[in-house]
Amino acid sequence: MTVTPPAERVGQAFARRETAGRMLAEDSERVALACRDMAIRFHRGGKLIAFGNGAAGTDAAHIAVEFMHPVIVGKRALPAIAVSNDAAAITGVARQDGLCEVFAHQVRHWGAPGDIVLGISTDGRCVDVLRGLQTGHELGLLTVALTGGDGGMLPTSPAVDHVLTAQSDDPAVVKEVHVTMYHILWELVHVFLEQPGLLGPEVIR
Repeated sequence: MTVTPPAERVGQAFARRETAGRMLAEDSERVALACRDMAIRFHRGGKLIAFGNGAAGTDAAHIAVEFMHPVIVGKRALPAIAVSNDAAAITGVARQDGLCEVFAHQVRHWGAPGDIVLGISTDGRCVDVLRGLQTGHELGLLTVALTGGDGGMLPTSPAVDHVLTAQSDDPAVVKEVHVTMYHILWELVHVFLEQPGLLGPEVIR
């Protein structure tokens, strides 16, 4: 059996990440459109509702705090909540309505037509994430999904306005690219908000 030298394995690991990052950069127009549409919702007074399962749930929490409490001094705080953080709500809904409804139920009661829902699924096959996005779409919210691999169910769903895919079959790489994605979402939303008159005359502060 041939054993790959450790240094070569390190090089391969970096190459996998470089490829996925380059593919995200090549998808820049799609990313920019998602950022613009999110900025419009924030500009009009909307909020962000984020969710995901397991490690993606921690990403949802990370996204919410990035928007709510920017680490860069002088950047505007934007309203955001991670509904996957509330263990009591999730287990209560799951007990009565089933696990597939844990995000949909909360979106239905937290969401308003001017808001944004952002669902995160590493492989795009999380039914509860899809149901949350579908519920948001039914209520008139902007729907954004972060996924990986071939995107699973999310790219073909008419309920999802923007699908941003980390094009890798390695779940660790997908998660790392998702971190880059949502940092870019945060950064470019602020770029749009900071351009005078770009999003319309009314500004919510």
